Order: sequence, then structure tokens, then C-alpha cells
Amino acid sequence: MSENLNRRNFLKKSVIASPAAALALSLEEKALLGATSRRPAAGVPGGSAKGMPMGKIGNLKISRMFCGGNLISGFAHSRDLIYVSSLLKSYFTDEKVMETFEICEETGINTAILRLDEHCIRIIKKYWNNRGGKLQWIAQVKMTTTDPTGEAKKAIDNGATGVYVHGGVADKFVENGRADLLGKAVDFIKQNGVIAGVGGHSVEVPMACEKEGLNVDFYMKTLHSHKYWSAERQPENDNIWSKTPAKTVEFMKKVDKPWIAYKVMAAGAIHPREAFKYAYENGADFICAGMFDFQVREDVILAKDALSGEIDRQRPWRS
Repeated sequence: MSENLNRRNFLKKSVIASPAAALALSLEEKALLGATSRRPAAGVPGGSAKGMPMGKIGNLKISRMFCGGNLISGFAHSRDLIYVSSLLKSYFTDEKVMETFEICEETGINTAILRLDEHCIRIIKKYWNNRGGKLQWIAQVKMTTTDPTGEAKKAIDNGATGVYVHGGVADKFVENGRADLLGKAVDFIKQNGVIAGVGGHSVEVPMACEKEGLNVDFYMKTLHSHKYWSAERQPENDNIWSKTPAKTVEFMKKVDKPWIAYKVMAAGAIHPREAFKYAYENGADFICAGMFDFQVREDVILAKDALSGEIDRQRPWRS
């Protein structure tokens, strides 16, 4: 969404101007109009899209919001839509990815979380070397019981300033009672001079890490409300993106380590205005947000608004 155009208002005006135009609207556009009839249109946010507030993890200065890499990798949580990943790959050419990174840096976002694959390694190096970019890379890595450090070493060797164990992988290790192996990965990462974290969809992950006394620098933990249409149609335990958010919020109050919340918009089901405020209010020190290039400036404004407004936050900032 551009800063000068509100899509909801545009659709409304178009339909009012030409009743026949309503017949040409897509199902998504009709749903969007239906949503605006149930609640007031939000409008384009005001404020500056520069100067994102900062925090720290270890000795690393990091913006309170940073860029997620799933969209850039063509990896979309698109529920039962089968074409979205290929659409993303077609959209995010090298040029478009680097343009997105440049907008991030221009607005004060100084860090991106990217997967450890050849595509991401190639493109972040191209951005650093060809565009002079300074964007910091926190790498998402996987591990096995027989090789807990191989991917972490590859990430560090390729310039990552931070590394964390993929949430789905950590879920399985904790489920199998092997949080000790997560500790081996964390220790290896820290010994190599970069910040080390563990991700998780399940709150059992940070619980197990804290119980084992793992020396993590940060946690990546999902967090979003269940106030969206698809969550209301399934039991809470079936929501793999943010299981038991209340339990997560309550437990993380006691954790004295920085917390990066991810999946805060539930794969686009929650407006960032609501999602960012919810995450910061409920204890997240940082948020990771997947963004198209045309969303970055607006998202920065919304994140800054959430941080500068009245936040009913019970968990102290941990960085």
C-alpha cells in the first residue's frame, strides 16, 4: 500500500462512482469492502517513515522491527492457496529484493532474518557487495542430532551477525527431550562471536531452554492474537502459528532475555496496526515482519506509533 493511497477508500469510491464496477471486483476486494462496512476505515497513517527505534541483543544494535525473509524466499503461509509461492518468486527478483532492503535501511530497519539457503546467501552478498548495503543478517538454521553445528558454521562463514535454530526444528528437539543439543548449537554460535538464539512455535521451547539453563542471547517465539477469521474456525491447539498466546505471554514475563516475536500478523490475517501493538504490549522486545517493498514505510510508521503510544506492557524491556 502506498503512502498516498488507501485501498479500502479507493474501492469504496470506485464502486460508488460506478455501480457496475462492483460486478468486476474480485472475491478478495469484495471481502475487503465487507470488512470496512463492519468497522471504520483506518486510513493511511501519518508520521515519519524514518528513524525506527533501536534496542540491543548482546552487543548488537538492532531495530525494534526487522525484515522477515519468507516472502523473499518465496515461502508463503498461504493456507490452501497453491499459487502464492510461485507468485512471490516471480515478484521478488534480485532487483526487487535489493530495492526492498534499501527501503528498509532508509527507514531505519537495520536487520533482516533470512533463511540459510544458496538463494539468500547469494542475494545478501550481492546487496552488500554491489549496493554497499549494511543490512545485518540473522540466519535461520536447521540442525540434526548428528550435526548440530554445520549450518550454523556455514551461516557465520557467509557473514551472518546472528544465528538461531529454526522454530520447527527446535519444537521437535524439545518434544523429543533433546534441549541439550540445542545448547550445543547455541554454545558453538556464541564461541564464534555472533549472537545466538532459539526459535519456537511452542512455548515449551523457551520453557525447556530456561530449565536447561541454555546460554541463549535471544528467543524467537511466535505471538499473535486469535482475533481473525480462520482462527475462530479451529480449536486453539490446532493453531500451529501461535499456540497458547496467553501462556506464552505469561511465561515470557519471567524470561530475562530479549524476545523477537514473529508471525505477528498471522500470515496477513491481522492488520499490522493491531498486530504490532499486540506484540509490543504483550512483551516482545522486537518484531519480525514479512514485508513487500510497498509496505515497508507504512509498517515503520505503524510500529513507531505503537512504540510511542500508550502501551500497557507488563514485561520490562530486555534490551
